[in-house]
Amino acid sequence: MANDSSDFARSMAIATSGLRAQAGRMRVISENIANADSTAPTAGGDPYRRKVPTFSSALDRALDAQVVTLGKIKPDQSNFRVKYEPSNPAADATGNVKYPNVNSVVEMTDMRDAQRSYEANVNIISATRRMIQRTLDILKS
Repeated sequence: MANDSSDFARSMAIATSGLRAQAGRMRVISENIANADSTAPTAGGDPYRRKVPTFSSALDRALDAQVVTLGKIKPDQSNFRVKYEPSNPAADATGNVKYPNVNSVVEMTDMRDAQRSYEANVNIISATRRMIQRTLDILKS
């Protein structure tokens, strides 16, 4: 059975893994938003394809705790947006230009969700630190 100090360490490790995973998620979302309006480098080519982060859980044997990790980053297989712009250098022979399959509204919603998860993990770390400090204060008196 674990003692209290390892419970604190376990809580901090789990929350820290959540911070890392959400930070990675935010990086992927930022990349998607940055490329939302880009076109293919060559005429008729495929533009940037949206990336979707995945998560997985792993056992931290040292702490005997399940932690979350950022898993594979997979390409979104949905269709590209197509606009008729014959004067665009990225247009194909029919005058259509492919744009990335990135929806800025979806990305901002995902970003907000990642931000809230990140903040929740920060709050867990702060609460754990306060509990450790209060325990030390009690032991001093």
